[in-house]
Amino acid sequence: MSLENQSGSLLTTFQNAVATVQFGHPASNSFPRQLLDRLTAEINLLSRNETISVIVLQSEGSKVFCSGASFDELLQIENEEQGTEFFSGFAHLLNAMRNCTKLIIGRVQGKAVGGGVGIIAACDYVLATPDSAVKLSELAIGIGPFVIEPAVSRKIGKTATTQMTLAAHEWKPASWALQNGLFAALHNTEELDIEVQKMAQKLSSYNPEALFEMKKIIWADTEQWESLLFERAAISGKLVLSDFTKRALLQFKK
Repeated sequence: MSLENQSGSLLTTFQNAVATVQFGHPASNSFPRQLLDRLTAEINLLSRNETISVIVLQSEGSKVFCSGASFDELLQIENEEQGTEFFSGFAHLLNAMRNCTKLIIGRVQGKAVGGGVGIIAACDYVLATPDSAVKLSELAIGIGPFVIEPAVSRKIGKTATTQMTLAAHEWKPASWALQNGLFAALHNTEELDIEVQKMAQKLSSYNPEALFEMKKIIWADTEQWESLLFERAAISGKLVLSDFTKRALLQFKK
């Protein structure tokens, strides 16, 4: 496996006023820290790009949108400082998506777990397929969805987030995610790209200033995330060192 494959891939393409950002990793589109940082930097760069007004965020492949944090890197964490630093990667990404001056459309073509659900929740509008089941499995490995919880709860509410979190073993079907507001619409796989592009082009035809003002309203009252998400990262960074989590991660890898 090449170094590029090990660290994942990131590709941005442009069409009119729409930027499409595609991430990928051979381990079910999971996120090692390096790929998290690259995606965060790309979102921040596009936020300053005056030639675009909409971002489409998508991943490689057909079956999995994102499987969350890299288990290999979680197993390499040796102290709380390293743990906090790793989980801060998701904090940086969610804050970048929140602060981005462009509307972000999520294209979800398959299952999402843990941090992947958080990324979906941080999108402004999400189109998915009927195969796009979601799960928050963190409790099953001895931690919890602490960093992403504010994003998920903001999108689907505390009750639905609690149901997902406590049923850590259970996949919630795409229909459940649609009903609870995580997804805006479901489309068959062959129709998904057409509908995503249709929505992106429609939004990009609107007044960019109006879109920017709407983005600020959508994300009102989330300023505390600048510190809250990093406080949550410290909780995960401590728990990931437990013997319970080490055993669970090794079992999951098997």
